[in-house]
Amino acid sequence: MKTTFKYDHYYKYAELESNLKKLQKKYPDLVTVEANCVTPEGRKQYVVTLTNKKTGDALSKPGWYLDGNIHAGEVTASMAAMHTIDYVVTNYGEDQTCTTLLDDMTIYVIPRVTPDGAETYLSTPYSLRSANRPYKTKEGGIKQEDIDGDGVIRMMRIPTKYGAWKIDPKDAGTMTLRDPGDRIGTFYDVYPEGYLEDFDGSENMKLKKAEWGLDFNRNFPFGWYPDPRTPGAGQYPLCNPETKALADFAIAHPNICGAAIGHTFGGLIMYVPGTRKSKTAPASDIQALKTIAQMCVEEMDYIPMNLFDTFISDQDQYDSGAFDDWMYETQGIPAYTIEFWNMAKKAGCPLDWEKHREEEPWEEIKRFNACMKWVKENVPQYYKDWEPYDHPTFGKVEIGGFNYKFTYQNPPEHMLLQECENDTRFNIRFALSAPKLVIESLEAEQLKAGLYKVTAVVGNIGYLPTNVTEQANILKVSKPVEVSIEGGELFSGKACEKIGDLEGYSGTQTGIHFYGNISTTKSAKAKKKVSWVVSAKKGTVITVCAKNPKAGTASAGIKL
Repeated sequence: MKTTFKYDHYYKYAELESNLKKLQKKYPDLVTVEANCVTPEGRKQYVVTLTNKKTGDALSKPGWYLDGNIHAGEVTASMAAMHTIDYVVTNYGEDQTCTTLLDDMTIYVIPRVTPDGAETYLSTPYSLRSANRPYKTKEGGIKQEDIDGDGVIRMMRIPTKYGAWKIDPKDAGTMTLRDPGDRIGTFYDVYPEGYLEDFDGSENMKLKKAEWGLDFNRNFPFGWYPDPRTPGAGQYPLCNPETKALADFAIAHPNICGAAIGHTFGGLIMYVPGTRKSKTAPASDIQALKTIAQMCVEEMDYIPMNLFDTFISDQDQYDSGAFDDWMYETQGIPAYTIEFWNMAKKAGCPLDWEKHREEEPWEEIKRFNACMKWVKENVPQYYKDWEPYDHPTFGKVEIGGFNYKFTYQNPPEHMLLQECENDTRFNIRFALSAPKLVIESLEAEQLKAGLYKVTAVVGNIGYLPTNVTEQANILKVSKPVEVSIEGGELFSGKACEKIGDLEGYSGTQTGIHFYGNISTTKSAKAKKKVSWVVSAKKGTVITVCAKNPKAGTASAGIKL
């Protein structure tokens, strides 16, 4: 796929910012780059607006939303978002699909939601959830640190007769659980590489609670719960400037009719709702969500699933306060969480999502060790055999394992491009599922001298309905299609008629006929007829315009 920039490494903030500004300078009629907010460390959360400015204002067209990196370490998502921006504008005017997309629609992209957190992740050995800001810190325990100075925080195994781990007798490079009957041998505790805080030599050891524990994807108002039920949720909903900026942006752009929210990892496309069973949501919404997700299956070979039905492990004390649920449950926007990259699948030991709630510990360890082996064989530069180290507290320990950041959590750099390209293909198809208004026909019949009956047929030729979801109607946040007329003097009818919703072809009922043929059972209610009587002179131009925030604008004129 033709792009302006390369996608063979992960961009730090300066490069991401520079590339966005270069695209804006190169394609000023297509690209607008603005600061959505400024972070506590002074970086900008950029929002990129993509549309052909010559074919209309951004808000006058159906909009589609894409973001990445709401979690600091999930940098694949920001790279995939950058690739989509790059590909669409670089190929505008050459590729018909890209040209149609930006002529007819507006694409909003926030490629890096948490620039402060991502910069820490990419510039230091540390991992973190969302932001490098202290949150409900606790002292004591093993604090993760790159103690051997190789730039990576790996695993540290500590010999102890109380240990629950042992070296795998089949592979000295991996660990396995100690059997219940194991009494003879060397056993270990295994922790992340690091130092021990506040240890007197007698208490049981533990892993220190993460100092940077904020989780932006638990900070949105719908389904928000405080700690300890939802760790990282923040002091109150939208208390972080980065999350408040996302919510404010969505509200300020009522043309958004779909959202893809980028995460890692797992090779999944997950659709809302995430706080209740999918059967409790409108059936038409779920069917449309499943159908769009199938395009991701085709382009990315990802597993489609409902967040609550399949992904959530604890359906009583479930995690919530997520952006995708807020988008759907309060704004009526169909939203997906995309979990990029699946190293376990590459290693031949993928998670069985139908059975993940009942998975036993030894099954999880088997998958982890398969991933270790895959890294050692395929990207050995990210693997380190166990090496002895003199620890200031524990004495003789060993440090080893893989670089989790760019093997398990994100793909190795040489595999990044494929993830980005596949995602861009899906993003384009998803965006084009938006509703689209047309004036199918416009006719004028002369009733008598100076008096005409004007009839327009207004239609929606997009996949989604003009209300986008039934949830939007339940919430009463959807707006009707409005059809206005100008020219002449109105004799009957309204200057602006509200005609309600127009279904998209998602509402067409299809199937296989009893005798074996495919069949359209019932077509969608995708068009409506509107009539007026106007008094005007012959030769007057009558203009009819149809508008809807989600479906855009269409107009046509007729000369009497």
